[in-house]
Amino acid sequence: MSKRSKIILAIIVVFFIAALIWFGKKNSNGVVEFETESPFRTTIVKKTVATGKVIPLEEIEIKPQITGIIDKILLLEGAQVNKGDLIATVRVVPNEQSLISAKGRVDNIKIGLNNAEISYKRNKNLFERGVISRAEFENIELTYKQGMQDLKNAQNDYQIIKIGSSGSGASANTNIIAQMSGTILEIPVKEGDQVIQSNNFNAGTTIASIADMSKMIFEGKVDESEVGDLVKGTDIQVSIGAIEGVKFPAKLNFIAPKGIEVGGAVQFKIKADVSLDTKYFIRAGYSANADIILEEKDSVLAIKEALLKFDKKTEEPYVEVLMADGSFEKKTVKLGTSDGVNVEVLKGVTKDDKIKIWNKASKDDEKKVK
Repeated sequence: MSKRSKIILAIIVVFFIAALIWFGKKNSNGVVEFETESPFRTTIVKKTVATGKVIPLEEIEIKPQITGIIDKILLLEGAQVNKGDLIATVRVVPNEQSLISAKGRVDNIKIGLNNAEISYKRNKNLFERGVISRAEFENIELTYKQGMQDLKNAQNDYQIIKIGSSGSGASANTNIIAQMSGTILEIPVKEGDQVIQSNNFNAGTTIASIADMSKMIFEGKVDESEVGDLVKGTDIQVSIGAIEGVKFPAKLNFIAPKGIEVGGAVQFKIKADVSLDTKYFIRAGYSANADIILEEKDSVLAIKEALLKFDKKTEEPYVEVLMADGSFEKKTVKLGTSDGVNVEVLKGVTKDDKIKIWNKASKDDEKKVK
């Protein structure tokens, strides 16, 4: 055998060995085996979580009835009060122009009253002697009595402007009284602060806020996609961030008729009465979450959502079912309620079907679907 023939033979042997190695590696890739899972019967609960806070059902703000300066604060935040308890007192700083005007009105009425008194005494003697008629005397007497009443009213107005009270019936305007029984949540002012009375043009300065801490409600928001499933009177569970591991029962009692746009999404306010546990002290403003059941179905045929695929063209959901010959067949399914893990199957598969678990799916596998 020539040298050239030996070289050619060696090349052929090398190619033959390489081919054997390539075919060996290719055949060593076993068939991808998929595990299967059958539909099962379970209870599916569709829930949503509303974020919000816990606040008192009844809360009021105490505002002064007169403009002045806080003279004394008698109670502290957190104190328990009964209706009528004194919280603070206000010292009046009178407006000089108003004070002068009120004093001038008193003086003018005194001048007129002096003349009316002289006329009354003179005509009384004339009436007693029969010089003037009773009707004429009664008119003079009425003028005199009206003058006395006008003087009294003017003097009261002057005292109110000067000290905040007329002097009769104590200083009601300068005393800040609790208008309900409860807990003082906040006193946003301090002694020496100037306060403004409540009127038609100004809400006035808040001196204290009081709430009944025995009656609390949950106030939160839900998305517009879920508000349609809410029903008043539904029992919900409220979890408070500051109290771990405890859920408080509550009853939904309000769903806002109008939504508010928050971050590009429309949300609706909800409220629920919370049943408190006396073992825990719930503070106003605690952040909280409410678990709300939107829909619940018992003993329905379901599969895990991870078994689903969606057709790229029709976007219909489907699964692959194991056939007798070991291959998988695509079957379109009709779905019902989902809880995010399991989904109800209304049509498409039976309890005995074995559905492919998409643990090693690839594009080539999808092409093999019948």
